[in-house]
Parts: sequence; structure tokens; C-alpha cells
Amino acid sequence: MADYFTHFSCLIDVGTPDKAARALALFHDLHAADQDADEPEVSGFTLERQDAPEGSTLWIHDDEHGDVDAVIRFVLRLAEDLDLTGLWGFQYALTCSRPRLDAFGGGAHVIDLGARKSVGWMSTHEWLAAALNGEDVDA
Repeated sequence: MADYFTHFSCLIDVGTPDKAARALALFHDLHAADQDADEPEVSGFTLERQDAPEGSTLWIHDDEHGDVDAVIRFVLRLAEDLDLTGLWGFQYALTCSRPRLDAFGGGAHVIDLGARKSVGWMSTHEWLAAALNGEDVDA
């Protein structure tokens, strides 16, 4: 039997040490609430301070089975709660413990923090399929 994995590791700078502390507190509160939830809000990733306690950069990464949608929801929530602006994005990889067709790939998402919305994404699987079908794709 094959095991499928989604992996990512990315940074987000929330601007100030105070905002970083607030982001970590929000993550821990949501994580605690998720223990009894049917649809967990922050499952599938971990949030840690990347730099010293006086820093503002947070590290978002998966433990083993990452949840890309949960990361997007959380970052949009951070943007709202911490009044973040600018563009932010991350990449993810899809892997498998055994060779399987369509089991490997990845993608990327870009979020406009100020507008509080996703502005673009791409999937390597969909890009490859389009390219092999002779469609015009940007490299």
C-alpha cells in the first residue's frame, strides 16, 4: 500500500514581534479548539517562530501530511487579524512512498494579504497535462 504526502516549508514575516506572538497565540488557540472539531481549522501544519523571540518571522511547515488549504485559511485569518498587507506565497510538493502514476507533483499559491484573497495558484500536474495537450502554457 502506498502512502501519499503533501510537504511544504515556508516563512511569513508578520512585521513585528508583537504580531508574531499574537499569531502564535491564535494558532495555539485554534489548534486546541480543533481537538473536538469535525472540521479542524489548523490541522496539517505547524507554526513556529523562525528567529529569536524579538523577531517577526514565522515558519509554517508540515509534520508529515500537510494541508495546503488549512495554511491558506490560516494566513488569510492572520492577514485579517493582524492587518497584514502585500503579497505572500508558498510552494508545496506532492510525494508518495511508492512509484504511482499521478502521485508526484506540486504547486504554488500567491495570496494578496491586503485584499484577503488568493490571487493565483498553479499545479504542476495540471500544467504538465496542458503542455502535453499542446496548449499554450507559460514556463
